[in-house]
Amino acid sequence: QLVESGGGSVQPGGSLTLTCVASEYGYSSYCMGWFRQAPGKEREGVAAIATGGHSPYYADSVKGRFTISRDTAKNTLYLRMNSLKPEDTAMYYCAAQSGLNIRYVLQEVAYSYWGQGTQVTVS
Repeated sequence: QLVESGGGSVQPGGSLTLTCVASEYGYSSYCMGWFRQAPGKEREGVAAIATGGHSPYYADSVKGRFTISRDTAKNTLYLRMNSLKPEDTAMYYCAAQSGLNIRYVLQEVAYSYWGQGTQVTVS
């Protein structure tokens, strides 16, 4: 089970940190990602972090503003979001998948495990 928190309302230029806690052991070996879905739009990959020492992956729209990180000892995934823009407004979801090819880390269909989402509103 994946549980997100940390969403909220913030003004443009502000910051938020999202947290995703995995309630079961074993997620330290999973690729984990953050996705978002704005009203009327498809869910899109925002950032992902694999295992094996790979660098994190980011969508072009958030590069330089968002940072994904994980604490494997706490089974926790983070997304630090800086310089937020109104277009960042969306429901944000945490996802996890084992054995994921790094070519697909930002693709929704590649993930089997999802959290319930946390709302981020920038206005």
